[in-house]
Amino acid sequence: MPSISALGTVAERAAAADRDRRLAGEVVAELTSAGLPRYFVPRRWGGAEGGFASLLAKVAAVGEACASAAWVGMLWATHGRYAALLPEEGRRELWGGSPDVRISAALMPPAGSARPADGGWRVTGSWACVSGIDSAQWVLVAAPEPPEDGGRVRVFAVPAGAVEVADTWDATGLRGTGSHTAVVRDAFVPHHRSFTQAELMRGGDAPDLARCHTVPAQLVGGPLFCAPALGAARRALAVWSRWAAGKTPGGGSPHRDSAAVRETFALASAHIDAAGLLLERAAHRADTAPLTPALVAGNQRDAAVAAELLTDAVDRLFRTGGAHVREGGGELNRLWRDVHTVASHAVLRLEPVAAAYASAVLDADAVARSSTASRSR
Repeated sequence: MPSISALGTVAERAAAADRDRRLAGEVVAELTSAGLPRYFVPRRWGGAEGGFASLLAKVAAVGEACASAAWVGMLWATHGRYAALLPEEGRRELWGGSPDVRISAALMPPAGSARPADGGWRVTGSWACVSGIDSAQWVLVAAPEPPEDGGRVRVFAVPAGAVEVADTWDATGLRGTGSHTAVVRDAFVPHHRSFTQAELMRGGDAPDLARCHTVPAQLVGGPLFCAPALGAARRALAVWSRWAAGKTPGGGSPHRDSAAVRETFALASAHIDAAGLLLERAAHRADTAPLTPALVAGNQRDAAVAAELLTDAVDRLFRTGGAHVREGGGELNRLWRDVHTVASHAVLRLEPVAAAYASAVLDADAVARSSTASRSR
């Protein structure tokens, strides 16, 4: 994966992505050649079977150039991890020709319907907020089976040619992700292009799967989803710092001579650094630590707290920057919108994450104390 200095096209097209509500073809090509779609693809099919800490760093680096590109690239990588749970024939159909296959997905909440058919299912429905769908070659969608067949939610791999795109994405931030609505009308999906959503949530258990394919989805979802905001916040600090180094109107003293500016710089930079450390630790644990409910809840907590720190940092920068640095079409404005949009994602909301963390850790502590007390009697 190239360094941020090598991602020139991504940075050059960031403003256009925000305006056009999609990534330019050159940006899509650059993200693909950078190896993001193949990042978690099994080595057997030419992929990298990469680690989470390395991907976090790469996505944050892309986020410094363009948060929308980082978001889409992160999801293309993540969806390759999910597609690795397909049966062997399904993996061959996706990656038999190349590991550089761009996969979009709409998995939460499930929508539409899946009716059993000879050899597979007939899938129908519409799914909102499918990032990068204009450039996807395959789309994963989640739909429930009929209640009489068990009502399980299944994930279906549908070729992009069988998916209609409804232009519905016009959000405040991450505008370049083109997260439009996917519409599938009675598409046939064979058995080998489906697996249960429960398997995705708990991680695969086939003997040929690497660790990156076996960890629970919730262990790594939060840290990876927050990575584009980390990059965007770092870039916002750099943009604001250039303003702070300049002089006040009329050729007066530099902005940095103001106590308020110095305080903003200290707090914002510390919050961004702290968020980075939290996310890096969470990604490292996802790569190496024993899998427990407390680990999953801890990583969710760290990602949500990191998102809070990043939004606080860019808020401080935005409030303290002068009128010109805050102008509507300016870079800091876009970065501020992007960070807030990332932080609004469901997996980064603090209230449900805090509840899950308290349940996993405090309940476990109570059981441990009870067990210790019993042994001491």
